[in-house]
Amino acid sequence: MAHNIAILGASGYTGAELVRLIATHPNMRITAMGANSKAGQAMADVFPHLRHLDLPVLQKIEEIDFSGVDLCFCALPHATSQEVIRDLPKTLKIVDLSADFRLRDPAEYKRWYGNGHAALECQAEAVYGLTEFYRDEIRAARLVAGTGCNAATGQYALRPLIAEGVIDLDDIILDLKCAVSGAGRSLKENLLHAELSEGYHAYSVGGVHRHLGEFDQEFSAIAGRPVKVQFTPHLIPANRGILATVYVKGDAARIHEVLARAYADEPFLQVLPFGQHPSTRHIRGSNFCHLGVVADRREGRAIVIAALDNLTKGSSGQALQNANLMLGEDETTGLMLAPCFP
Repeated sequence: MAHNIAILGASGYTGAELVRLIATHPNMRITAMGANSKAGQAMADVFPHLRHLDLPVLQKIEEIDFSGVDLCFCALPHATSQEVIRDLPKTLKIVDLSADFRLRDPAEYKRWYGNGHAALECQAEAVYGLTEFYRDEIRAARLVAGTGCNAATGQYALRPLIAEGVIDLDDIILDLKCAVSGAGRSLKENLLHAELSEGYHAYSVGGVHRHLGEFDQEFSAIAGRPVKVQFTPHLIPANRGILATVYVKGDAARIHEVLARAYADEPFLQVLPFGQHPSTRHIRGSNFCHLGVVADRREGRAIVIAALDNLTKGSSGQALQNANLMLGEDETTGLMLAPCFP
């Protein structure tokens, strides 16, 4: 049976990525697409690489009829998303790709995002969307909150290690490089080619990046006590991809064993042989995450490296993975496409 799908925020990068992935899904049909700034336009005019698809015309969100829609992807900006979702039909299944429902504590949301939450009743029912760790909750959920792409990458590298107690929880350093599409499609001076190319730079230095709210929430819940990682993100002159290099105290061979066992049956999480490490070029355009563990030259220290595509496994691919669970589909449907190389 085909499921009718709506995409709100279809003119952004994650919206276009959803369309690309759903186009290969045998049981999903896109019946409505919202993009207020480009309402009335064809998707082929906004994203010419999708011109081969038969898609509905973009329209204003308030004009969409949700009566026949089974599930809605909301790929809108932070703060906007909560206000839109608050007014959607209460029976509609929703996967949100913004940050608006990721943090369970409203006070923490205000702390990290600077404004009070406008849809507290929805926030209370939202399930955190890191698929591999919240499957049962996601299957039963009406509203799923997609993770941050940086947050997902760091969690894949660290969650099993924290749960198994094989690393020092007070000495975790997360150094992360993220491609420019992670900043969205809107025009920004620092993202101009002349400003960004031929170099890369750190940003949100010193513990102010918003995804730290997710790290604090999730890692502390696993450990049963506060866990605060050192985290510095860097913007690199690439279109897609995240590479997280995590420095930890612990036995490298044991760390590799824990990760390999934790992800042995996961279709999208691939742990490389001990001593090998991944590259963003090997996961580009796919829903896979590659992880590697290398022993540091100093005894008792290890380096864990994780790579994923920020638009796919870090956002839209994760969203489709969760939607499959919510709709009773096989989790991998529409997502087994191989990475693009070179």
